[in-house]
Amino acid sequence: MPLASGSPPKPGDLIEFIRPLYQHWGIYVGDGYVVHLTDQEGWSSLSSALGGTAIVRKDLLENVADGCNYRVNNKYDLKVQPYPPEKVVQAAMELVGQTLPYSVTSSNCEHFVTAMRYGDRFSDQVDNASIYAAVGGGALAATIAFVYAFMRNKRQNQ
Repeated sequence: MPLASGSPPKPGDLIEFIRPLYQHWGIYVGDGYVVHLTDQEGWSSLSSALGGTAIVRKDLLENVADGCNYRVNNKYDLKVQPYPPEKVVQAAMELVGQTLPYSVTSSNCEHFVTAMRYGDRFSDQVDNASIYAAVGGGALAATIAFVYAFMRNKRQNQ
């Protein structure tokens, strides 16, 4: 069972799902649901990197967590004034079911949720990945691919 840390989510909050070696992001829209940019299976946006597109889905928070820890993380609130929660939820819900362009560096799941909450795209993961790439990106990429394949296979065999 996933563990939530911190305060319970409120509509419009950013939810950070702690995956092996990366984070997945969603927007809490109420009643136990999140809207997130993901692959067709709804677990991660990582596999979308290969196809260049991802789908916006509304899924139960517990299903998206899929056994991983998660937390409310409105980390940019001190730098940028967030939109009112109703506007964040409405913007996210209007995109459910749409296929959008996906790019690890400019249109990933964190960019998606920050655009809904703040009106601008931010991703610390991109900044951090740039640092790791300079240090040993090939090994990191191989490790991420292995972990993703392992977790996906594990899910399919449950």
